[in-house]
Amino acid sequence: MKDYLSVIRSSQLFSGVTETELTAVLACLDAKKTDFPKEAYLMHTGDTAEAIGLVLSGSVLIVQEDIWGNRHILSKAGSGQTFAAAFACAPGAVLNVSVVAQTPVTVMFLNVKRILTVCTSACSHHSRIIRNLLGELADKNLMLSEKVSHMGQRTTRAKVMSYLSAQAQKSGAYEFDIPFSRQQLADYLAVERSGLSVELCKMRDEGLLEFHKSHFVLKV
Repeated sequence: MKDYLSVIRSSQLFSGVTETELTAVLACLDAKKTDFPKEAYLMHTGDTAEAIGLVLSGSVLIVQEDIWGNRHILSKAGSGQTFAAAFACAPGAVLNVSVVAQTPVTVMFLNVKRILTVCTSACSHHSRIIRNLLGELADKNLMLSEKVSHMGQRTTRAKVMSYLSAQAQKSGAYEFDIPFSRQQLADYLAVERSGLSVELCKMRDEGLLEFHKSHFVLKV
């Protein structure tokens, strides 16, 4: 874990935990590090999540897939971010999503039961971890609410404009990079990739924006 201490400490889950405390915390949470190749499934729909995943390097996609293989991207987790926390915190809950490696990825799994129960050694940092976890769950809920607002738009253009406006607000600038490829953005917005590409080109021709791959400049 030593190679990833800076990533672990920078994560929201371990905010406020000192370097001295961190070793004890990781032991308390039975932390286990695992490597996965690109496109590997870390978790499958129908699984029960016993642990929270913390991405140490690379990135994963949280996706919904139907029985015909159609994919809908819900979110992405990169270095220092977690996944499956809500499912792991609900005893017996079955995953209705899969977690897929977007790139080669290294993940640390944390035993959620040790987070949600009182530590037998009465760790002073235990309550801090619980507060941080609640904060993460709240943030993810807000992200899903934002996604619903994009999805609620009636046309592909309206969905794109809603999403890009939100990205500009987050970055505090009209020029920014998005975390998705073109296909992934189409999956995230639940539109056809061809229709998305056509709409982006129309918006570019109308002088509303410029783009190159995942880099966008909004013209306002």
